[in-house]
Amino acid sequence: MTKGNVELLDLEGSRRLEVRVDGDDRLPALLYCHDTPSAAVAFPLLEEALSRAGLRLVSWSRPGYGRSTTQRNRSVRSTAEDAKAVCAHLNLEQFAVAGWSGGGPHALAIAAMVPGCTEALLLSGFGPATVPDLDFLAGMNEAVIEEFTLAFDGEEEFEAALSDAATELQTVTREGLVEALGGDLCERDQLTLRGPLGDFLVRSFQHAVVRTSAGWRDDDSALVRNWGFPLDQVRVPVTVASGTADTRVPPAHGAWLASHLPQASAHVYEGAGHLSIWEHVGELLSEIREVR
Repeated sequence: MTKGNVELLDLEGSRRLEVRVDGDDRLPALLYCHDTPSAAVAFPLLEEALSRAGLRLVSWSRPGYGRSTTQRNRSVRSTAEDAKAVCAHLNLEQFAVAGWSGGGPHALAIAAMVPGCTEALLLSGFGPATVPDLDFLAGMNEAVIEEFTLAFDGEEEFEAALSDAATELQTVTREGLVEALGGDLCERDQLTLRGPLGDFLVRSFQHAVVRTSAGWRDDDSALVRNWGFPLDQVRVPVTVASGTADTRVPPAHGAWLASHLPQASAHVYEGAGHLSIWEHVGELLSEIREVR
């Protein structure tokens, strides 16, 4: 595969996975687990940071997103099998993994269960909802609390709400995102949303729900259930980055993960939010490269 190449990878069970590769095939790979909702689309900010770090980007749309086949009742653990198939297809023997937001737990699943993973980076990644010492909803904004409260219930109301939201995302604009999300974002995030990351989010959201809201539904459902693997199975170094002004994934999630992973390095950025955490991706990628 060459830079910006996308293909549909056939998997067992008549499933197909939308896989994207950006960067020089001769460079080591970083597997990227996208946020929720999202899909594998061009991500110039990350591609440029990876190029400076001497890495190429490998990503895929999780089941139900983009052109990937839906996989009902999947767990966070399920993504490890898809990652194994991607690695086999691309002949990847070693790689790093990164995940943002809802992609964070999926990155940890890959780090725990896919041979060849050398390190992991979590950018504002969720902690588990099923442990007694982390209040999963504490510190989240009202819109996110409402979304996950419905996910915990898992009833028809949950699917209907996401279906309606997905319909709106199909034609969303950057101005629409600013209007819809602005009140829930810190000042730095509001500025970030008006820049290139906002353009990326528009493309990502639109492609995520181009066919269905199933990927979003199944992501949320997987996040609030048991992830399917113990964190002490993650034996590689993990860099955990969070922002003190994040109201989608509050910094308590990062603190919890850093204290429960066997080899974790915590980075807490004062005043950074869920979007503006990307201001620090270059330095974070440089750090994970140093442990190779």
